[in-house]
Amino acid sequence: MKNTPLLLFILLSGFLSSQNKQFLYEYRFIPDSTNKADIKSEIMILNIQKDRSEYYSSVRFASDSAQAADYKKGINSMPNGDALVSEWVTKSPNTNQIVHTTFLGWDKYKVKQEILLTWKLTGAFSKILNYDVQKATTEYGGRKWTAWFTKEIPIQDGPYKFKGLPGLILKIEDETKSHIWELKGIRSSQEELVFPDLGQYSITEVNYNQYVKKLKVTAPILLQIWWVVFLTNEILQEK
Repeated sequence: MKNTPLLLFILLSGFLSSQNKQFLYEYRFIPDSTNKADIKSEIMILNIQKDRSEYYSSVRFASDSAQAADYKKGINSMPNGDALVSEWVTKSPNTNQIVHTTFLGWDKYKVKQEILLTWKLTGAFSKILNYDVQKATTEYGGRKWTAWFTKEIPIQDGPYKFKGLPGLILKIEDETKSHIWELKGIRSSQEELVFPDLGQYSITEVNYNQYVKKLKVTAPILLQIWWVVFLTNEILQEK
């Protein structure tokens, strides 16, 4: 349909007008593939702004916000240490480029990466949080993924690095169910929701190939950290 992009733009403008949206996902994951019974979970935020989306841990956001408030009072407080996920992914509309901010040990990296997911839409439909959703599949990072998206929320985005479907991804999981994201709620704000920058880490900006080289060197030292294992497998499988 020739008018589909214009229609989506009108719907998106209406959906986002005067308010910024945060989509709250429960992220369930298995840190150790040899222990399937050990399932961790954390509430992750997909923060939709007019010019970008940001994905990060709600626990880390709360901790950093509390620290930022203390700094303004002259109090040098410590993070609560409860966050399981430190990853931060920023995506821009109408482009395949993402910026992935992550840690390797005590070093913080901002990685620019091009990701183009090839989605296959199916004829399967269901409901999540009273939204009509459709099933789609893709492959990324050596894994097969199943997503459920809704055209009722005309945002071509989703949790982590996933995007590109004709509607918001409400649930996505890999075939082993080692990583599952599922929408649990939506909240709005009249003000721009900004992740606080505490400035306690220097950030190294690298392109994706530079980061891969660094990860291959560092990963053997840090493989006891589950997120490093996940990233290493993701990168090595996709190359």
